[in-house]
Amino acid sequence: MSIERLRVLREFADRGTIAAVAAALSMTPSAVSQQLKVLAREAGVALLEPDGRRVRLTDAGQALVVRADEVLAAMDRAVAEMANYRGSPRGRVRVAVFPSAGALLLPEVLPALSDSGVDLIASDVDLPPTEAARLLADFDVVLIHRDERSAPVADPRVAVQALMREPIDVVVAPTHRLAGRVVVAPEELADETWLSVRGGYPIDDVLRSIATLTGVQPRIAQRLNDFRVIEALVVKDYAVALMPRYSVAHPELSLLRLTGVRAARMFELATRPRAERSPAITAVLAAFHDAAANVTAESAPRR
Repeated sequence: MSIERLRVLREFADRGTIAAVAAALSMTPSAVSQQLKVLAREAGVALLEPDGRRVRLTDAGQALVVRADEVLAAMDRAVAEMANYRGSPRGRVRVAVFPSAGALLLPEVLPALSDSGVDLIASDVDLPPTEAARLLADFDVVLIHRDERSAPVADPRVAVQALMREPIDVVVAPTHRLAGRVVVAPEELADETWLSVRGGYPIDDVLRSIATLTGVQPRIAQRLNDFRVIEALVVKDYAVALMPRYSVAHPELSLLRLTGVRAARMFELATRPRAERSPAITAVLAAFHDAAANVTAESAPRR
């Protein structure tokens, strides 16, 4: 079976339509369809089946995609290993990071790789971890985050490495009645007005846990995914909020640790299985691990 046709099949699995594959690979839709038909003849089994006006992978097609991942990863490793013989790890590595993680980690990751021969291309992408498999169609490494009580991504086409744990604290204005406290119980927050993020993210998961413990649905004034905007509103005592501890930048905000609630988000690095065997990707993963270790060592809760 042709490696290039296996690549087309993997793109179809990632993107879901012939048109999307054609756009990604700079091919015509008819050329994509032809490549998949030839691959089916090579495999000796149907790889696609009708699904309304579109087509989808058969069970055999889905099984072949998993093997295609292995074959293409092996080819990428071979290329990377040959680069190793020419010197240090080299190549372009595309990384998707959610914005608050980018602010925390990229200032250390990018300088660490500046003389390595690895060209890291970072993009800020803030999507739930369930989107990791789809993002890996366009990125080599995806940094995701989830509530620590939720399960990691379970997908045979996604490999996940734990990176760091970041506690989630309550932040209040310096004039708030709780300012200066070290800890706070969920029951003490039942009557507060909140700022939160969109649903599906760790902050909102913790807020729902508080609601479960208190029996009171939180009064949410705004849902905003930009922590700098949230900080600007909290410091004016517009509302209180939950924020990841290492991401709080405003010096006047008061941070309070929650008692009785597991409140933290987990950072994880998602790649294709065995992608870390590429020297360039290994260098990027190592740089993120070093940066995370430095952040957790240097950061401490602030009153």
